[in-house]
Amino acid sequence: MAEITLKNLGHSYFPQPKSEEDYALKPVNLVWEDGKTYALLGPSGCGKTTMLNIISGLLHPSDGQLLFDGRDVTNKTTSERNIAQVFQFPVIYTTKSVRRNLSFPLECRDWDPKKISGRVAEVSEMLELDDILDMPARRLSADQKQLISLGRGLVRDDVSAVLLDEPLTVIDPQMKFSLRRKLREINRQTGTTMILVTHDQSEAMSFADEVVVMKDGRVQQSGRPEQLFERPENTFVGYFIGSPPINLFNVDVKGDRLNCPALALTDLPRGDLGPGALQIGIRPDHLNFSDPSESNAVAMVEACENLGIDRIVSLRAANGELFKVKSRLRQKIDVGSKLGVSVAHKDVLVFQDGVLT
Repeated sequence: MAEITLKNLGHSYFPQPKSEEDYALKPVNLVWEDGKTYALLGPSGCGKTTMLNIISGLLHPSDGQLLFDGRDVTNKTTSERNIAQVFQFPVIYTTKSVRRNLSFPLECRDWDPKKISGRVAEVSEMLELDDILDMPARRLSADQKQLISLGRGLVRDDVSAVLLDEPLTVIDPQMKFSLRRKLREINRQTGTTMILVTHDQSEAMSFADEVVVMKDGRVQQSGRPEQLFERPENTFVGYFIGSPPINLFNVDVKGDRLNCPALALTDLPRGDLGPGALQIGIRPDHLNFSDPSESNAVAMVEACENLGIDRIVSLRAANGELFKVKSRLRQKIDVGSKLGVSVAHKDVLVFQDGVLT
């Protein structure tokens, strides 16, 4: 296992990049601690797989350094880095049994047969593969094949990190939940550093100790899941994290105070903000319903989506702004009815030019 440091690391697929726009991965500085779980999260084309391939050694960066435990591995091969990588689609030998698939990486390293047998038994128990160890891999489902692919990455006990490139894509939703839990358990048992690439926020938030949110090749924010939810550093993170995404409201500036007409919020401190476009951000989870006769902010219900324990209510404010509330109240809500809406001041975020103030 290793502490991984990205030191001004960047990459362009152009041989002679002329500007920052030519970079698929804008230069970034990050430190990932040994033994933790991390997720690279963002839309397609944001640079997350480029970053992962640089860490694995499949891609050489245009700029910067990559350090494992302070040792420069930028020019080292994948084998010299002791990296295990699990890809989106299972990489296994379909002509071999499950047992032979798991043992093969160790056989290639001339492990003692008894030690191989013990390690395969240990990993198969972790992944609940005991009942199919002697089955040929070609007869297994996509879920089982991906478990074997994961097992091949975990069977070595000398890896610096396990890199997971969207390995849950081909797996059904219930198995995804189970496998995420299993990966967390394995991380706790072995202390193996794990880095997951995904575009699924729920996958990233439930798996990782720390999530790195990316857009257009740039790291937007890195932090614990609760930090990204409670204090998004910009409106993109606020929109990408959370379901539904953060509500953004127009703001009126009056001297040194801010007002939000949609929610009848007045007298919010402006602080030291200079000129620039201002917006109020509020999570749908932080808005509360109240009796319209006793509320300063009244909005009309435009839609109500039932998600079981939660409901997503779309409302139109008196000034015409549309926003959403996520609620567990069991009261009857009719389209066209009016509801009072309130929020605690501590849950109000102010963004200037898209950046949290």
